[in-house]
Amino acid sequence: MFDLKSIRSLTGAVLLGCAALVWAAPVDDMRKAVEFDDARTVQKLLGRGVDPNLADSRGDPMLVIALREKSLKAAAALIKAKDIDFDKANPAGETPLMMASLQGELDMVKLMVDDMEAEVNKTGWTPLHYACTTGHNDVVKYLIDHAAYIDAESPNGTTPLMMAARSGHIDTVKLLLDEGADMRLKNQQGMTVIDFAERYSQAEIANGLKSRWQKLYPQVPIVAAPPLKAPVAQPGGQPIKAAPASGK
Repeated sequence: MFDLKSIRSLTGAVLLGCAALVWAAPVDDMRKAVEFDDARTVQKLLGRGVDPNLADSRGDPMLVIALREKSLKAAAALIKAKDIDFDKANPAGETPLMMASLQGELDMVKLMVDDMEAEVNKTGWTPLHYACTTGHNDVVKYLIDHAAYIDAESPNGTTPLMMAARSGHIDTVKLLLDEGADMRLKNQQGMTVIDFAERYSQAEIANGLKSRWQKLYPQVPIVAAPPLKAPVAQPGGQPIKAAPASGK
């Protein structure tokens, strides 16, 4: 038989368990609404006082999830929510504006920046890095026109121009250069944008960059960076495997 102390302990455990279920429900309900792009349910939950900045069990904020999954009606509802935090990031450091830029969702980017005054610049990887990585030139141009720092440096000094070249987005490279990106910059591995193009087998971009370099800086020789000793970081916190110096 249970004594009084045991009964009290058991009762307390049951109550705590019930409380956990009650507190977990808003997260589960919001996550489900976001996944199904159910803006009406999102708005109802917000109206009941559910925090728009809730994160799921993996640490992903609901707005980041909505933009990643292209649940744009749900995303718009969250963007317009009172007290939404546009700086709240997932464990990889990705903010809502970064995710919208990565996905090329210009309307969502505009909604956050024009209507809600989200900040386009941040330390480390930026929305501009993300837009350049996927070659969404409309987003790239919009961010630059709204004061995005064109030569922003990732944690290891990689610029948006380098990411555009690595990913083979020749029109993005041209756009960045025309907007004033500095092709002479090097990251912490000593790599210029030309090194990125060559090491990731983007021969057309590499040749175009070399031609432009020789016209702009005829007195400055093009010197290839030494072979990489460590992986190069990329958006999302995942390393990019180093390619051989030959670019093959």
